[in-house]
Amino acid sequence: MCEDHPDVPAGSTNKYQNWETVDPEKWVPEGYVCVRVDSRGAGRSPGYFEPFSPRETRDFYHCIEWAGVQPWSNGKVGLNGISYYAMNAWQVAALQPPHLAALCAWEGAADYYREMCYHGGILCTFAFNWYRVRAKPRQYGLGERGYRSRLNGDWVSGPENLTDEELGTNSCDLIKDILSHPLYDEYWKSRTPDWSKVTVPLLSAANWGGQGLHPRGNFEGFLSAASGAKWLEAHGLEHWTHFYTDYGVALQKKFFGYFLKNENTGWKEQPKVLLQIRYPGEKFVSGARTSGPWPEHSGPNSF
Repeated sequence: MCEDHPDVPAGSTNKYQNWETVDPEKWVPEGYVCVRVDSRGAGRSPGYFEPFSPRETRDFYHCIEWAGVQPWSNGKVGLNGISYYAMNAWQVAALQPPHLAALCAWEGAADYYREMCYHGGILCTFAFNWYRVRAKPRQYGLGERGYRSRLNGDWVSGPENLTDEELGTNSCDLIKDILSHPLYDEYWKSRTPDWSKVTVPLLSAANWGGQGLHPRGNFEGFLSAASGAKWLEAHGLEHWTHFYTDYGVALQKKFFGYFLKNENTGWKEQPKVLLQIRYPGEKFVSGARTSGPWPEHSGPNSF
């Protein structure tokens, strides 16, 4: 990515970077505080490990409220991140934490059942691979069997060396849970946002690729959210790339600068729908097609 897009690493040592979240070196100098929290049972946070669960969402709520009252905070908290972080953001926005002021859901599924686990009712094994390869190797308690931080040398999954039995006791069996609920029931409903309660200003940034997982969530999230201030952007290239390019970072800062810092960023003139259009040779032209107040009405500017 850095070879194809040299603007991504430009101006940063990448020292504080964490995958699928913002680069603090590109945000802190402009007055932002970047907070990344290890969820319960993951990384250096002890507890029961259960990704996407209602409990994890409630934990997220409390983290937002904690950040909103810190002495370095102006009381406005924004959420920003790719994939897992966008999916959690959809969920917690429905709980309406008072200090949540803006949400950028970048390439994130919104319906855990239909977009991640059962496509049209057909089982998808993506979550199995994600859980085995991405999630479980970061469970709290792996200690010396886990990874070391390149930043400070500490064990990423905490100092404790729990036994396999203890690790199993402290974690859900996500694969078993998914297989045990082949139809949409209360298990899935409790992990899906109540769109009537998603009222925070939001930017839904979709990728035309990654079919089956994220695009539907970004489009449906934009359509379904009750927020009176919502925008949709759709781009091309690989999953994650534009989150880090100058194009993506500028779009995010334009959005958050307006809603978190009351800056005149020009966001008032931002089209409600901004699409990058694909041309032969995998070329995507930004802003080639825009829309006004879609989908409220159809007109000359609609698509």
